[in-house]
Amino acid sequence: MSLGEVAADLYGVAPGDFVAVRDARARAAGESGDRELAAAITALRKPTVAAWAVNMLVRAAPGDVEALLRLGADLRTAQRQLSGERLRELTRQRRQAVDALAVRAGEVVAGHGRPVSEAVLRQVSETLTAALADTETAERVRAGTLAAAVSYAGFGPVEPDLSVVREEPKPAGTGSPRKTKRTAESAADRDREPRAEARRVREQERARAAETAAQETLAAVEQEARQAADHLGATEARLAELRAELTTVEAQHRFARNADRAARDAVRAATVELERARRRSR
Repeated sequence: MSLGEVAADLYGVAPGDFVAVRDARARAAGESGDRELAAAITALRKPTVAAWAVNMLVRAAPGDVEALLRLGADLRTAQRQLSGERLRELTRQRRQAVDALAVRAGEVVAGHGRPVSEAVLRQVSETLTAALADTETAERVRAGTLAAAVSYAGFGPVEPDLSVVREEPKPAGTGSPRKTKRTAESAADRDREPRAEARRVREQERARAAETAAQETLAAVEQEARQAADHLGATEARLAELRAELTTVEAQHRFARNADRAARDAVRAATVELERARRRSR
């Protein structure tokens, strides 16, 4: 079995079971003599909840994910051609498709007994959006082997800056100089406003990405803490059982020891009585 086949199976496993299944696969590869494959399997990272949700979405709705990725190719083509109307229409379709697939991902993982938070669903949306902008990310999403969510803070084909799509200038000499100056100033103002808005949106996206990453890290730490507490509770319960068993065994030992002592005393008393009876019979 190749590393790709192992990864395809592993990244469909729930994050809580990933490490155990991965280590079992690595041991099996090592026992079969393929140490290189065993090492490569061991190096596979446990997926975050958001990455697992994307992986499960790909497995549950591959056709819908593939349609979204094709939309990304169309967006890049329209961006190169500076087709403003086409970019606007494709951007609208992209938003609708990403939102719908994020909801679908939440339904898929909830069906596997793992409801996710709004923060996780935002990471799913960001990852799908990044796949539209970057072909490498698109291939990782298509393979369903993501280990972590991906964010995209740029504007390129994903959020095109439509202010660069301008009409061709009129030939020189048409219109008065004053009107031409006012028109140029108005155009400059219109250009500055979208760029300022673009910067503001980028800053908001970066802030949301940082907040989401922090929430994901906190959730993972809290989950590990709960697991550690559960393990400690189980250990303490087992220790209490062993102590109770030890108390019972010690009580049984004392009873047996007392019974043995009483039996020995009875034997000695019977021996003395027997000797007295023999003497009286002489």
